[in-house]
Amino acid sequence: MAKIITGVFSGVLAALSCAAATAAPTIADCDGPFATVLQAGAAPAAEARAYWLDSQLIQWPAADTTGAFKLYYSATAQLRATAGQRVTGADGAVLLSSSITPAPAALAQRFKFIGKGPLLAVAAGDAARIPALLTGQLLLVREAPDGTVLDATTAQLPGALDDLYASAAKAPDLGVTVRANAAGFKLWAPTAQSVSVCTYASGSSTATALTAMRRDDATGIWSAELPGKLAGHRDQYYQYLVDVVAPTAGLVRNLVTDPYSVSLTTDSKRSYIADLGAASLKPAGWDRTPIPKRVAAQPDMAIYELHVRDFSINDATVSAANRGKYAAFTETGSNGMRHLQALSKAGMTDIHLLPVYDIATVPEQGCKSTLAEIAALPGLTPDGLAQQAAITAVKFTDCYNWGYDPYHYSAPEGSYATNADDGAARIVEFRRMVQALHKIGLRVGMDVVYNHTFIAGQDQRSVLDRVVPGYYHRLDAKGAIERSTCCDNTATEHAMMAKLMIDSAELWAVQYKIDSFRFDLMGHQPRAAMEQLQARVNQATGRHINLIGEGWNFGEVADGARFVQASQLSLNGTGIGTFSDRARDAMRGGGAADGSAQIASQQGWINGLAYDANASAAPRTKQDLMDAADMVKVGLAGSLRGFTMQTRQGERKRLEDMVYGGNQPAGYASEPGETVNYVENHDNQTLFDINVFKLPLGTTTAERAQVQILGAAINAFSQGVPYFHAGFDILRSKSLDRNSFESGDWFNRLDWTYRHNYFGTGLPREEDNGKDYALMRPLLARAADIKPTPQDIAWTRDAFRDLLAIRASSTLFRLRTAKDVEQRLRFYNTGAQQVPTVIVGHLDGAGYPGGRFQAITYVVNADKVARQVTVKEEQGRRYRLHPVHLRAGAADRRIAAGAKYTTATGTFSVPARSAVVFVAE
Repeated sequence: MAKIITGVFSGVLAALSCAAATAAPTIADCDGPFATVLQAGAAPAAEARAYWLDSQLIQWPAADTTGAFKLYYSATAQLRATAGQRVTGADGAVLLSSSITPAPAALAQRFKFIGKGPLLAVAAGDAARIPALLTGQLLLVREAPDGTVLDATTAQLPGALDDLYASAAKAPDLGVTVRANAAGFKLWAPTAQSVSVCTYASGSSTATALTAMRRDDATGIWSAELPGKLAGHRDQYYQYLVDVVAPTAGLVRNLVTDPYSVSLTTDSKRSYIADLGAASLKPAGWDRTPIPKRVAAQPDMAIYELHVRDFSINDATVSAANRGKYAAFTETGSNGMRHLQALSKAGMTDIHLLPVYDIATVPEQGCKSTLAEIAALPGLTPDGLAQQAAITAVKFTDCYNWGYDPYHYSAPEGSYATNADDGAARIVEFRRMVQALHKIGLRVGMDVVYNHTFIAGQDQRSVLDRVVPGYYHRLDAKGAIERSTCCDNTATEHAMMAKLMIDSAELWAVQYKIDSFRFDLMGHQPRAAMEQLQARVNQATGRHINLIGEGWNFGEVADGARFVQASQLSLNGTGIGTFSDRARDAMRGGGAADGSAQIASQQGWINGLAYDANASAAPRTKQDLMDAADMVKVGLAGSLRGFTMQTRQGERKRLEDMVYGGNQPAGYASEPGETVNYVENHDNQTLFDINVFKLPLGTTTAERAQVQILGAAINAFSQGVPYFHAGFDILRSKSLDRNSFESGDWFNRLDWTYRHNYFGTGLPREEDNGKDYALMRPLLARAADIKPTPQDIAWTRDAFRDLLAIRASSTLFRLRTAKDVEQRLRFYNTGAQQVPTVIVGHLDGAGYPGGRFQAITYVVNADKVARQVTVKEEQGRRYRLHPVHLRAGAADRRIAAGAKYTTATGTFSVPARSAVVFVAE
């Protein structure tokens, strides 16, 4: 996940203009403010403590059962309910009765998270009125016999809307559909009183037409059809005028872009009318460029996580106009593209792009890189504050953000296009990027963030909540939007939010040939929705689209509180992959959220735990080191539930019976493809940076590179999907920044000339790092002792490629099923007498398709000295070093010179801090 700053605009309502409640929309409204108050609410919105379970049942948790229950309504939001007084401003009321039967089982299950309370029923004679009443303000009131208010609340709407408009979930064409001589517009807005579509000839011209839309009462979808060839000719842009009751404002007229936008003008002001199948929106050869067929099963994937701007903004071999843009990927002779080509040749299969959908917080015109300005500042020091001060001063207006602040899910981000004001440019250039990566053999994945929006309510950059207020987001027991993901959580358990997510993923897979998706905070979504998405994208494309995501279990949905989650422990059996933190934490030491007290004191298996203590290290034992080694083995075995191994206590245990993190099973996946192995990604410190804290200060720069490759080797040898952060292979540093989402180009840049890793470029932004400055400052001040040389970077680059080639050489590193792993993988050097700094894994290749070798034994030595391990079971076998280790260009020459296997004794000898693969044919 990514933490972002959500700049909540105070005084939004004060900025809205007012108009008469009876005013019909005019074409002038199309060029007016983003919201107009037609009739201000008579009172602030009440808490939403009750829930519509469906269109006829309401449950009010914890409410007293005495008195009469009424549902008051007002088309113009004039209701006011004050305790001890009568309700005012009502157009009328519906009397509710207490239900004598419990809610149906399906509803009880869906709303299992709400507290007990009166279950209230709408009379059969009033049921037909509910759809119309939902377009106004509703207030649930418990009244005394004299008609005065005892209690009042609003009721959360999704249950009613999902019931009334269930057929909308099957609508195939929300958004714009362009035909030969017409364009059709469809918007799901069941609570709107009126909807019109404004059309514009350009991104900046005044409106040319205002067209009223028709409501379909069965689906809640409003539609209109405009004659003429709009796309690419005239009236190319559009917005909707939606008259709707907003809880915080009253009856408003929202001028809003389309939730189903496929492109927009600058800063997402207007939606673009496009037929994505039009030849004018396809680069030359688009339909003929094949998708690389390198992944027969999910474990075949090897992923490089890359930010579009990071890729080229610092690359002088890319033309200035294309740096930081989609178009940079089309410059095949650039240093960056040559780097990706080399990775592809070595065995990398997928590029996963950090968010490239429409982002809310990056200005799409007028922003610029701050690299030159910061570099020109006088007196810069490795531990200085000037660099981060310059970044912080422009963090809301510069060109940089990771992009975890979604605005429009199905439109390409405009700041990465060479012309953000042209709705077509970003479509074509995005496709050219995908095409260029496909041509060098790399599949393309997207990081998608359907679990939250940047903002909600009546904010100008709120889209979903200004179309159907109160529906798309997950609410707490009082009706406030949950924000456990950092931002306004969406509710993909609601039918139309799930539909939006699934429709969006289908569009990217079909129209942009996206091969895989990485879902941010996927555990906040229902497993059922993810399974539906998998089926849809596979059916729509005719190929298997790989799905992986963050399966963390936390927040208001934790432990299945609302639904069966798409989380680590709940997804097994689906084939959808989740990131495994088991080996990650054991390798690095500590956890992802460690504070200052732990960051240096908790070493990991590859950076010195118990065998190479740093000055701050907590006292640790050989047993602690062996526990960490066991957890690394869990990762090597794909975190599979049923895999059995001997622990350091000497017991044989299934991985699901081993404990991780105090209360979780170490093994959680059913199949190897359901595990994503990593030691570094965009979140938290890079491995190089965390090792600055954890390795002893006297560790040489060459040794730091060796530790980096240990992390890469464990990932490469692990069953499942290996996932690498861009720059991992060139010792990427962010100058110790733990959260660089808004740290600008300065702290996020990459150097494809391999001269710098950018350690010691100043103290990072104080917001997320200031509490660590006392630890950071002396380390950054010693940058000259810690920063790698160009030779270290080149060695790491080449050693990483060697590992990719080794993994690609045999399907034994990419076993297809849990049964394969259980039958063919075993660990030696286990139990209480093990050499704790050495892991030995054996893969039986007899008869395995694509295995190439009869057997593979890999030996990973984390120690700072050479080690020997004798394996009696392998005695007499004829092992040799893997061919990659022996080729002339192999990076780690220590292996060919010093690693060996002694057949007579079954002894493997390996250099310090090395990962060595032996094969038998």
